[in-house]
Amino acid sequence: MDLQTVWFAAVAALWIGFLLLEGFDFGVAALLPVLGRRTSDRHLMLRSIGPLWDGNEVWLITAVGAVFAAFPGWYASWLPALYLPFVLVLIGLIIRAVAFEWRHSHSTEQWDTTWTRVVVTGSLIASLGIGAALGATTLGLPIDDAGNRVGGAFAGLGRPALLGAVAVFGFSLVHGALFLALKVDGDLRTRARIFAVRWSPLAALPLLAWAGLVHLRYGTPVTAVLWLVAALAVVVAWARIRVGREGQAFAAWGAMLVSAAATVFGAAYPVVVPSTIDPAFDLTLAEASVSDYTLTVMTWAAGVGLPVVLAYQTWTYWVFRKRLTAEPVHGEPTEAAHA
Repeated sequence: MDLQTVWFAAVAALWIGFLLLEGFDFGVAALLPVLGRRTSDRHLMLRSIGPLWDGNEVWLITAVGAVFAAFPGWYASWLPALYLPFVLVLIGLIIRAVAFEWRHSHSTEQWDTTWTRVVVTGSLIASLGIGAALGATTLGLPIDDAGNRVGGAFAGLGRPALLGAVAVFGFSLVHGALFLALKVDGDLRTRARIFAVRWSPLAALPLLAWAGLVHLRYGTPVTAVLWLVAALAVVVAWARIRVGREGQAFAAWGAMLVSAAATVFGAAYPVVVPSTIDPAFDLTLAEASVSDYTLTVMTWAAGVGLPVVLAYQTWTYWVFRKRLTAEPVHGEPTEAAHA
């Protein structure tokens, strides 16, 4: 396997890792007004992702950085063509980070409510923006033979972008609900499980449709099998959460994302940015890549640094693995016993 293919697979793995990890904290945040009926519920939901959300965002930085380092032609066509959604993503990530930190600086109800709303808003903006960018990239952008966007700032934000936005948002909502069902206890756990049972089949449809469209355009028998695995994983996740097996349901829902994303990346290969103007303008891996020497140096560097990063993040999840229960909030009855 040549190094260009290796790094294409690495970029795909980084994006999948980001959606798997950041997806559940996007979902938990977006569900605050849905499942967080009381102040103690909202505190518990935010405590469940508090030690994890900032580490999860590293995967986004690494994914974009890998595209920039290994495939500068891809980066040069992709980000300028989708400048608007990426700016919105940055704004969303910034305001949610600020809200996570500032909401603890005062204990008044109004302060808590305000910054909780900012967490929700930032998470919605970021998840929808990332989905729009990925959907538009994999289903086609209006780029010319030089890799430049044709049209105005909204030229790349058509139906593919909308499908990608809804797909990532829908996946994140159920992913967050399953994470809560796995992570918390009490009445909130029950409500999260009910939400996942009710909405998981519908929430999976946009992601399956996205992967299916890419497969129908460029796919192989292998990507057909991957798509079928993704569809089967949805059924397994729904069946397991119905009987209260949160861990198995969470794993199956994650497997659905991995299989669907593998379908998208596997079918698109070796095209990294398809053109909606003319297939002859498609940007391929070979055209976007740096030299083999640079890829070799990057491979050695990644081989040394990546295990350290993975080990650290695995340790973080292990330390904060225990199920949480609600803490009492001033003026509100205790929902569950202290952990």
